[in-house]
Amino acid sequence: MSDFLPFALPDIDDNEINEVVDSLRSGWLTTGPKTKRFESDFADFLGGGVETVAVNSATAGLHLALEAIGIEPGDEVITTPYTFTATAEVIRYLGADPVLVDIDPNTFNIDPLKIEQAITPKTKAIIPVHFAGLACDMSTILKIAKKHGLKVVEDAAHAIPTISNGQLIGSLQSDATVYSFYATKALATGEGGMVVSRNPEIAARCRVMRLHGISRDAFDRYSSKTPSWYYEVVAPGFKYNMTDIAASLGIHQLKKVYAFQKRRAEIAGIYDQAFAELPVMLPPQATDGDMHAWHLYILRLTEGAPVQRDRFIELMAEAGIGCSVHFIPLHLHPYWRDRYHHQPDDFPHALKSYQAAVSLPIYTRMTDADVERVVATVCSILGGN
Repeated sequence: MSDFLPFALPDIDDNEINEVVDSLRSGWLTTGPKTKRFESDFADFLGGGVETVAVNSATAGLHLALEAIGIEPGDEVITTPYTFTATAEVIRYLGADPVLVDIDPNTFNIDPLKIEQAITPKTKAIIPVHFAGLACDMSTILKIAKKHGLKVVEDAAHAIPTISNGQLIGSLQSDATVYSFYATKALATGEGGMVVSRNPEIAARCRVMRLHGISRDAFDRYSSKTPSWYYEVVAPGFKYNMTDIAASLGIHQLKKVYAFQKRRAEIAGIYDQAFAELPVMLPPQATDGDMHAWHLYILRLTEGAPVQRDRFIELMAEAGIGCSVHFIPLHLHPYWRDRYHHQPDDFPHALKSYQAAVSLPIYTRMTDADVERVVATVCSILGGN
């Protein structure tokens, strides 16, 4: 068998490596000057006067954002079943309940037309997920939220540098936006995330709660030239801070995100052309003037395919190519199914999309030969030329 082509790999070069080494030599391993620099660079990247709070994961960021906007036990938060469990589990961390709304089958994103139908007196917020790097219909979602007095926290784990209606995700009028810098993401720090908000009170609350509810950052206390050992615990916070080692990677990854997107879009274009005549549904495209981050490239096998999705993945693996499935909808997992008494067909579009979906490799370290290999293998399995 040929060398195995993994589903995803981070794109790291000497700039990141040297920055990490500099951090190791500096003595600052945890939250310190590199984290501050990364936060500042990220705010500059988004523009528009946003504030940024670096954290150790997007899960942590979503938890902090929901806590900061005041989600409490008994509240309801509307989100999508077509996401990773973290989107919903952070709602449960606060004793609130996720209310799932089906997706638009054309985009994989939450269907805004169904959001309003799910609002009750207990509804306090909406978490739209920009699936695969394609923006949700944020103009409609924000209008619904404003109409009903709801908060909006965007799950932008896939969405850098996604553009919606000419604006970068993260610079819209949402209450907060949360990014993931997990190892498979376009901007990868191994583990990490960022909370972004225009609201200084939300950002301030996230800063306090990310490190045990302490009133001052450890970096501020330990780097001051004058004695500054005193601090106060003002809330029962968490341990969600980003390390300077992770931030060292992020500083240089951020500089490359547009180049990364360009290469991912190029690969997506090659795939689209090669698979156009196969028995598949191609991924949705961004509208003219907007930008798809292409974190994922997902085919949906149609009824005319010679094999079903699971067998397709097995055959790709036998050919030495890693694929994945994004995602198993939440209502099919035992916890969410049993707690909220969901049935598989409660969200028919999410179910049908999941049953047919397969994610192909799409990342910047793929060579042209790697891309051609994926194309040839997919076409061989599904009957193309």
